[in-house]
Amino acid sequence: MTLLKKILIYCFLFVVAVSQFSLLAQSKFVLKSNLKHQKINFKLNSNLIIIPIEINGKELSFILDSGVSSTILFNLTASDSLELKNVEKIILQGLGEGDDVEALLSRSNHFRIKNIQNQNQNLYIVINNKIDLSAKLGETIHGIIGYDLLKDFIVQIDYKKKQLHLYDPSKYVYKKCNQCEVFNLEFNKNKPYIDAYAAVFKNQKPFPVKLLIDTGGSDALWLFEDSRKEIQSPPLNFYDYLGEGLSGSIYGKRSRIHLFKIGNFEFKEPTASFPDSTSVVFVKTFKERNGSIGGKILKRFNVILDYPNQKISLKKNQYFNELFNYNMSGIELVHHGQILVKEKETTFFTVEQGGLSAKNDVIVISYDYKYKFKPAYKINQIREGSPAFEAGLMKDDIFVSINGEPAYKYKLEELTYFFYHNENDKLRIEVKRNGILMKFEFRLRRMF
Repeated sequence: MTLLKKILIYCFLFVVAVSQFSLLAQSKFVLKSNLKHQKINFKLNSNLIIIPIEINGKELSFILDSGVSSTILFNLTASDSLELKNVEKIILQGLGEGDDVEALLSRSNHFRIKNIQNQNQNLYIVINNKIDLSAKLGETIHGIIGYDLLKDFIVQIDYKKKQLHLYDPSKYVYKKCNQCEVFNLEFNKNKPYIDAYAAVFKNQKPFPVKLLIDTGGSDALWLFEDSRKEIQSPPLNFYDYLGEGLSGSIYGKRSRIHLFKIGNFEFKEPTASFPDSTSVVFVKTFKERNGSIGGKILKRFNVILDYPNQKISLKKNQYFNELFNYNMSGIELVHHGQILVKEKETTFFTVEQGGLSAKNDVIVISYDYKYKFKPAYKINQIREGSPAFEAGLMKDDIFVSINGEPAYKYKLEELTYFFYHNENDKLRIEVKRNGILMKFEFRLRRMF
């Protein structure tokens, strides 16, 4: 599922940070003595891998993002009480339509992930950042980590079991795997690229593309239209909000292409996004790059990322044949605080008067109610021309129920699953708009 088509974490590019501080002391993550590997359970939310990392004694949630070369903290509140060391102010550039962003560089931080530690890790903290990934994902996200961690291990990503296995490269032995394919990786500015093939149109001969391997992107593919003449968005497309970059919102076209191929792995009619060139100008410093492979494709494999030996191994998993679908409602929901809900907790049965054998006994049923805080959701974006738009739903409508069930019963990702399920599914949506309860009904519809 690609709930967070808009959350393209990988869009952060720290041009100024990389050039200005390239001589910073190298840090290294290491396993505790005598250990060969560490297993880490992760959450998979909208194709994004979320792991816990302890920083200076405080546990925070990070997205594992192979598309970033620096570790970034962007959602830290006063309640998190994180001690930051050796701090100085810098300026960062990134994707989006806004200006450069102020940030802090903190050096010599202690990172720990179970039995893995780093005593000297640099950390960038974005100041006054409007990106709220926690609202979009429906759970607290503090930052992103990529190359800093991945460079020191051979990393197996098991999307089926939702587990990471980080191996000491000096002790790792590849197992024989007849169904696996191994590909070389090319690194540029500490980011991994793979060679693949694509055909945008039906009668087009597949052409080579060089794509960023991006575990921090929810989409299947991003293709840059001006990177080679064969890459042009198909006539059947819709213009959409694609995500948030460090410097603002990213927009572009969404469509399908005829074919995408990595080695012998072939995908027919996968979804693809074509971001506006002005939004991605800072990520295109590597001129050979034609786009990105995101989590919607990567999750279809058991992946072994081997940065030390510059290669990647792919093996099909149970998700391989899943259909590629867009949100067929046009609604993008975000978490919107909490609501106080009255819930029935306990039922009490009492007998009054003469006992159970008496003819005039009265059985009294009473209930104990409690008030609990539950998640609230609102419509953050709505696509023009979509079924929800045509039905009359609007941005900022507060979600109350879906198909007769209260919205608060669902996690954000579970709610959004309704929008991807089956074409022609009927959805009955109840919302509050300016305090007034309103009901809408529509059917899911594929754009093409």
